[in-house]
Amino acid sequence: MSALETPTTMSDAPQGSPPRARAAAGRPPGERSLAASPSTWFVWAGMAAFLVFLLGIIVAVVVDSFGRQWFDTWLPLEWTTEWYASSWDRFDLTHVVGVTVGVALAVVVLSVLIGVPAAYLLARRNFPGKRLVNVLFLLPILMPPITFGIPLATVMYSFGLGRSVIAVILVNLVPSVPFVILTMTPFIEQINPAIESAARMCGAGMRQVFTRILAPLLVPGILAASILVLVRTVGMFELTFLVSGPQSDTLVVAIYRAMTSAGGGEARQLVSAMAVMYTATMLVMLVAALRFVNPTQLVAQVKEARDD
Repeated sequence: MSALETPTTMSDAPQGSPPRARAAAGRPPGERSLAASPSTWFVWAGMAAFLVFLLGIIVAVVVDSFGRQWFDTWLPLEWTTEWYASSWDRFDLTHVVGVTVGVALAVVVLSVLIGVPAAYLLARRNFPGKRLVNVLFLLPILMPPITFGIPLATVMYSFGLGRSVIAVILVNLVPSVPFVILTMTPFIEQINPAIESAARMCGAGMRQVFTRILAPLLVPGILAASILVLVRTVGMFELTFLVSGPQSDTLVVAIYRAMTSAGGGEARQLVSAMAVMYTATMLVMLVAALRFVNPTQLVAQVKEARDD
């Protein structure tokens, strides 16, 4: 048999290559290696530890809100729901929840009414200083709220609006309006401008184009922005705490005041019950928000605006 007809028994990988490279060369296409690098295991271990600690905190608060006093056992010897009714009456949560819902709805409506037209102008018009305007809209989102919250609170108190519901609404509009603009801009950019041009050629004015043509197409984006603003407003602590008072506290601020009132003299279970109600509310709103919006799209939009 000639040399050309002799079957080859040598591996395709060079003999001098490392064992991992030779193993990869002989692996069938599409098959992945089960061996993971140490950095991968480190990342997974860190994520697992974070989830365990987070789950442990949540379970501890939930158990505490349903149990009576106990000292030497892992779980309470008796279970009760009295803490929820007691916390509702003790901290006047009917008023607090009413203020929270009222503030959140007012911020959502005003943010949409201001943010959607502003997003339309940024998506459809080119003007000098447009990039600077985009950066200014991003600042309240990227900066910590406390950095601009103190000057805002000073302005509110100087105008006599401190500790009022109006002040709580106004300070929450500062980060909420840019958030609506950031969310709505990609929705408007996806609409073909030829549709608006055709409507104008048929005699429609700007108001009719916006209300009859653009508004129905923007309903998914408006709904997504509204839910995200609602979640953000209910969870906003810093800005609300700086300008709110006993009659204008939202739920998250009321929980903080309950923890610190009288040097922490309130029963721990009362505060835990309030925390469980707040956490359940936030989870419901977050699930609804993730149903209508993809967080990766928002991150990409923030990156694009920052690059511009």
